[in-house]
Amino acid sequence: MRPVRSVSSVTKSAVVLAAVAILTAGCVGAKNDSSTSSAEAPPAAGTTGQQQSAGAAADGSAAAGNGGSSAAGDQAASGSAASGSGAADGSGAAGSGAAAPGGGGNANPVNADAKDVTLTIATNAVKGGKNDAEATWITETVIPGFIAEQKAKGVNAKVTFNGSGVDDPEYKTKLQLGLKAGGAADVFAADGIWLGELAGAGYVKPLNQVATGIDSWDGWKQISDSVRQSVTYQGQVYGLPNGTDGRVLYFNKKVFQQAGLPADWQPTSWDDILAAGEKLKGVDGVTPIQINAGTAMTEATTAQGFLPLLVGTGKPLFDDKAGTWQGATPNVKSVLGFYGKLYGDGGLGDATLQQDNSGRDQSFELFAKGQIGILAEGDYFWRSVICPDKKTCGATSMADRNSTVGWAKIPAEKPGSGVNGQDFVSVSGGSGLFLNPKSQYPQQAWELMQYMLSAKAQEAMSKLQVRISARDDVNAATLANDPLLSFIAKDVLPITTYRPSDEKYNAVSTAIQQATLDVVTGTSPDEAAATYAKSLEKIVGADKVSSE
Repeated sequence: MRPVRSVSSVTKSAVVLAAVAILTAGCVGAKNDSSTSSAEAPPAAGTTGQQQSAGAAADGSAAAGNGGSSAAGDQAASGSAASGSGAADGSGAAGSGAAAPGGGGNANPVNADAKDVTLTIATNAVKGGKNDAEATWITETVIPGFIAEQKAKGVNAKVTFNGSGVDDPEYKTKLQLGLKAGGAADVFAADGIWLGELAGAGYVKPLNQVATGIDSWDGWKQISDSVRQSVTYQGQVYGLPNGTDGRVLYFNKKVFQQAGLPADWQPTSWDDILAAGEKLKGVDGVTPIQINAGTAMTEATTAQGFLPLLVGTGKPLFDDKAGTWQGATPNVKSVLGFYGKLYGDGGLGDATLQQDNSGRDQSFELFAKGQIGILAEGDYFWRSVICPDKKTCGATSMADRNSTVGWAKIPAEKPGSGVNGQDFVSVSGGSGLFLNPKSQYPQQAWELMQYMLSAKAQEAMSKLQVRISARDDVNAATLANDPLLSFIAKDVLPITTYRPSDEKYNAVSTAIQQATLDVVTGTSPDEAAATYAKSLEKIVGADKVSSE
């Protein structure tokens, strides 16, 4: 590892200016003939597991990139995702009442009838590097397709792609700098979890305040209420969800057989999970259960473990209507109590693994070797960690994945105790496409977003990279040959929840991680909950913390 070098104030200033320059290279509506359709930056090294911030995607995929998984904890851990992903209330469960896409806005977009239009798209993707498939899709499908569509309407459109290939936190910083300077792209990708922060700063506005015809887009009927929550903040829709994911319980069928457990295992309560763990203790060399905990796992702890468990108790982390966060509530204590049963003296989980900076990556390797029985993760784990292709998944690839690995929905604490009275729950992440309110061509930018989320364009993306789309019709057409992704699209997305789209979330998530670590290292659940509540009060204010 190279030593970290200090950066002078002069160098820091240069970095900031360079960041602004990158995002403003194709300034909003600017007619820049020298800009290219793709950014051929050097490939960025991919990461799995631990190299993410609390705001990164949860599943290991790029949060602001392809949206294939961002839930936090899936690399934020997809903080793809996870890329996590943020619902307005932290739940986003089906039936929770997603916001109407338009909601009676008063947009009066400038240049709506322009015949010569210049637009820019920015995402955290680059050809030959990070999220190569998305960069290829934008440059080879989206841009030429949209230009042709506009030409048929008598509009001469020029579209530029400003791609990045950096870590998500760096992309987020560059994006914010560009938006603040007024020169960010007309259409840009961002992790749903960033929405509250961007909206709070005034960098994005509800779609109906920027463009017209939001309600009439025919794509809305293909995007479920639960998935729509990923681009919803305080009851209003700010963008279009560009992919999503879901969390499930994976299990090794061969290990299950040795333990006398069924190949079609589906727990209906937390007690069922613990009971399976007790049986798995009888299999030599196997850690029964791995559910991420502790600060070393960063956002993966919150998104892959704590939040799915919490919504299984009946309440989301954040109450959007009341504007309050769960403190030392009975629900939080129940979740921490479950962690205590996993990592206490019962021997169902490996407490040491939760404290290792490479613990998540190690858990992937152990599962691939048949040394972990049950693992809570997102679909990123299936697609990019244990895939049969060794070239893609390396040391964690499983040639027999399709026959050896099973999956199950995450049960509520007990039947019917989940949010909205659900028996089963999940947490999802994903990125969204957002419209820069300072665009010189906001109406045409909205049309570009519609094109990118059209069935035709989304199906073209799936040919480059199999993933879960935000559109039900696209999933039905493209996921038939992948049983796990089909399962998530059909059975998990309708019941899923999202992390809060609130600017305080990242700090709250860190406090949650510490609370789980406290339990893992021997603190009682009640004491850990009390300490967490005190930390929460410092973050959001005592009047925003609920104890009920």
